[in-house]
Amino acid sequence: MSDAYLKFIEEVKSEIQKQRISVVLNANSSMICLYWNIGRSILKKQEEEGWGAKIIDRMAKDLKEAFPEMSGFSPRNIKYMRKFAESWPDFEIVQRVVAQIPWRTNISLMDKLKDEESRIWYAYKVIENGWSKAILDLQIESKLMDRSGRSVNNFPAALPPEDSDMVNQVFKDPYLFDFLGTDMPRREIEIERQLTEHIQSFLLELGQGFAFVGRQVHLEVGGDDFYLDLLFYHLKLRCFVVVELKACDFEPGFISQLNMYQNVVNDVLRHPDDKPTIGLLLVKGKNETVVEYSLAGYQNPIGVAEWKNQIAKALPEELRSSLPSIEDIEKELE
Repeated sequence: MSDAYLKFIEEVKSEIQKQRISVVLNANSSMICLYWNIGRSILKKQEEEGWGAKIIDRMAKDLKEAFPEMSGFSPRNIKYMRKFAESWPDFEIVQRVVAQIPWRTNISLMDKLKDEESRIWYAYKVIENGWSKAILDLQIESKLMDRSGRSVNNFPAALPPEDSDMVNQVFKDPYLFDFLGTDMPRREIEIERQLTEHIQSFLLELGQGFAFVGRQVHLEVGGDDFYLDLLFYHLKLRCFVVVELKACDFEPGFISQLNMYQNVVNDVLRHPDDKPTIGLLLVKGKNETVVEYSLAGYQNPIGVAEWKNQIAKALPEELRSSLPSIEDIEKELE
């Protein structure tokens, strides 16, 4: 093993030496590719030579001696390099996708996700939305992938095919309002107030692209006054989004009310270049068959999803400070 190892470690050192300038000039992507190459070399040699885990400790010592000014060659990190190459066998995906993501974020993808399909889904979301590692951890904990594109809706019937799929992926089911605390809000107005008081957390749960327009937005229709619960504008979809909140289970009449609000927004607020206003009805529970029958025949795009206020098991430390305490919520409700 000694001669084989000496030849192997010299090859690894040579690879690091070749990549050092590139790593400095293009730090993240070159470093990620270097780590993948090292990990792949370890996997190959362990398979060919039958080397055990102790080889990692020896490599860490030799690489630190050869490159004392470079960090990242601890035994723990070299083990992650091996796992990285094992998790991403296709180097093309590494270059095209995950090399654009910081190393610590890649470690989260490896530690928290067991299959390549979910890793690649979240990797694209990190790039698309600019998530930090803390935000990625939160989104994985809340099972965002499983919830995305799951609302009951009439988007295929109400929107052109080229828009329907994209709009469907913007919405999810259920929405998790963990930041509301453990107490169940008793009225819609309480939900609205708490959501807007924690608007940053609310926008994070809604997803990338939502811009808050207002709460209890006044509409005058034929001399009568109406008030939208929450109004947003989606920057990517280029349309208004009317959000109606209900502290109860779904009822068919909710759709008619939301549809009327969308008609008024389209007539009064919508710019000629804007796309049709989307309605999102959030309820505490729903019978999907009843929802589907209730949506039939409406031309405005409407999605129906549940909202929950369960507390996530493991919020990142830096996000916990934004959550209200039980005492704060009780004080507000008083």
